[in-house]
Amino acid sequence: MWKDEIVEEIHRIRDEYAKSFNYDLKAIFEDLRKKQDESGYKFVDLSGNRSSKTRWIKPLEASTVNDQNVDK
Repeated sequence: MWKDEIVEEIHRIRDEYAKSFNYDLKAIFEDLRKKQDESGYKFVDLSGNRSSKTRWIKPLEASTVNDQNVDK
């Protein structure tokens, strides 16, 4: 059976991350939420729940947009 090295690496990294929290989904979720909050980015709430706080996406800086190869 053929194995993709990149997928295998992703699985290994994911397992190491989960293992560092003793596979506790609540702890993993809290860590990811903390990283999200510390990232400086704002996120869109796609849950459809209007009572929840809406988050917006951080705009790209002009230098980032200009550096991309765009076909015109």
